[in-house]
Formats: sequence, C-alpha cells, structure tokens
Amino acid sequence: MTGNARALVLGEAVDEATKGILDHDRSPGRKVGQPDTRDTHFYFALYWAQALAKQTKDAAMAAEFAPLARALEENEAKILGELAAVQGKPADLGGYYHTDPVKTAKVMRPSATLNALIG
Repeated sequence: MTGNARALVLGEAVDEATKGILDHDRSPGRKVGQPDTRDTHFYFALYWAQALAKQTKDAAMAAEFAPLARALEENEAKILGELAAVQGKPADLGGYYHTDPVKTAKVMRPSATLNALIG
C-alpha cells in the first residue's frame, strides 16, 4: 500500500532509531559483561519512541509516544540493571532447535520494567 502517511512516519522513526544505535555505539558486545542484544533492543525501543515523540508530521502519534519515550528515558538505568543481572548465567530454553516459548521469553525478556512499558 502506498500513500500511508503514518507508515512513512513509523519508517522514518525506524531510520532515526537505527542511526541512534550506530551513533551511540549501542551494538551488542561479544563478551560477557558487555551490552548484549537485549540492551540493543532496549535502546532501539528508546530511540524509536523518542523519534516518534519528537516528529512533527503526525501530532497524534507524537502525543501517543511521548509518555513511552519519557518512561523509557526515566527507567534506563533500572532496565539496564535488570538486563545485566541475567548475563553470564546458563539459560534453559527448553530445547535447541525447538525452544519452549515461555522459557525463551523469560531469558530474552528479563526486564520486568521494560516489559511493563512496552507490553
């Protein structure tokens, strides 16, 4: 579908979020104790919400995402702490090729704060 102005706003905000990841060196590290993929996903959500909140092409969308952007900003340290707390420990995913969805979600979404904010 072409001509969807809201989709364009979302896409432009994705570009801004990706730029934020690269500009602020928020890519995952390779060693235990360095930020991992979960941290990168948090920062992507933060930068995307910020981009949506500050854009001026869709005022309703900006108003909708401003509280989320603010909440993510205010809880950054807490969320990163929750993510760091699970690093370096064995993880039971309930299988190798066919993981258990509940166990996988527990490992990949360990921040109760972030989960509460983004659903």
